Amino acid sequence: MKIEQIYTGCLAQGAYYVESEGEVAIIDPLREVEPYLKKAEKENHKIKYVFETHFHADFVSGHLDLSKKSGAPIVYGPNAVTGFDAIIATDGQTFQLGNVSIKVLHTPGHTMESTSYLLIDENGKETALFSGDTLFIGDVGRPDLAQKSDLTIEDLAGHLFDSLRNKVMVLPDDVTVYPAHGAGSACGKNMSKETTDSLGNQKQTNYALRANMTKEEFIKEVTDGLAPPPQYFPENVKMNKEGYESIDMVMNRGAQALSPAAFEAAANETGAVVLDTRDAQDFAAGFIPNAINIGLNGQFAPWVGALIPDLRQEILLITEPGKEEETVIRLARVGYDNTIGYIKGGFEAWKESGAEVDTIESIDVSELAKRMEGDINVIDVRRPGEYEAEHVEDVPNFPLDFINDNMAELDRDKKYTIHCAGGYRSMMAASILKARGYEVVDVMGGFGAINKSGLFNTTAYVCPSTLK
Repeated sequence: MKIEQIYTGCLAQGAYYVESEGEVAIIDPLREVEPYLKKAEKENHKIKYVFETHFHADFVSGHLDLSKKSGAPIVYGPNAVTGFDAIIATDGQTFQLGNVSIKVLHTPGHTMESTSYLLIDENGKETALFSGDTLFIGDVGRPDLAQKSDLTIEDLAGHLFDSLRNKVMVLPDDVTVYPAHGAGSACGKNMSKETTDSLGNQKQTNYALRANMTKEEFIKEVTDGLAPPPQYFPENVKMNKEGYESIDMVMNRGAQALSPAAFEAAANETGAVVLDTRDAQDFAAGFIPNAINIGLNGQFAPWVGALIPDLRQEILLITEPGKEEETVIRLARVGYDNTIGYIKGGFEAWKESGAEVDTIESIDVSELAKRMEGDINVIDVRRPGEYEAEHVEDVPNFPLDFINDNMAELDRDKKYTIHCAGGYRSMMAASILKARGYEVVDVMGGFGAINKSGLFNTTAYVCPSTLK
């Protein structure tokens, strides 16, 4: 028996390749399925099942393409209703995989179809729990994402309490927990950077598994402090539930290499978003006018989902040469399937063509300190919890997550100097505001550099875990 966690950092997502006697189950696969198929072929394994723990909201799963290409059936737990052929398992049903078995544990709460899969080894020992978004390391799944109007958040939290107490916590302490996500995912609020743990340790350290916790206490704590979910989550649920276009078609459409002239014509004719995925400071030094920057070397896909409201929006790409295919894949992971091409040769080709170039002024913290002696407008685009933990005195919070909703609050006649935590998000904000006609300045190094410099008056630090 072999369990391999295939972890994707930019989504904080764990898929699993489970093998016994040459038979394989893939659990919660990513959209691009070729790596699973190639691995199985290389090792002379047969993919027998594709298990889904629930209808994911934060990414588009690869179940349809993987099933079609491997011939393996898709398995969901009870309550799942799909727009495609799938096995809807019953609670307690087992699936044989080589000389081990996988038992279905219906664990509603995160969503009503949420299911965990218990791996039982060849000796009948309960060995591993693939817990999906029911149980994370350090947290449990948020109960506010299910797309059912007849259940309240509190109802779902109550179901989650029962699932954890009656299905999960009764398992042996030495069972290894393999969740669908780790720190950085929006599917929970207190996840650990660790991606596996023993169930026994989680019983000792996970706030939601306290032995003496009442149901009322659980509901209160699990529902407290939940940030609004990203706007693309319901659309991803719909795609995972009803079906979607093959990744091969998405890749073929997005892999159109365009000359600078053709790129400009496509932008003008289609109204596509021009998305530049280079590093922030490279973008600041020169970019195609009206392009927005979301750097590939960060939490790329979730930020695309937060900042580009329409999943059907056509997108044109500027990437580092050689990163085009990776970018199209990472967009498709969160349902942005309408990339229509990229500029061949990247930004350098655009610049060499003699076409117009724009820039964003980017200053260091010493220059920021000098300017703040006068009258400038500084905004902090970190999340509210980060801001409340510590911030520069008299600098307002303007979270990047909600920039499209709140932009009207800004004065077009003012210049805004923008910082985040380290510079990744501030350039996104600066590029969006610049494209909408605002005058902006970016602060390199963000609040980290600001705090380290000792040049600024900041509020007293408050541990984020104590904030509501």
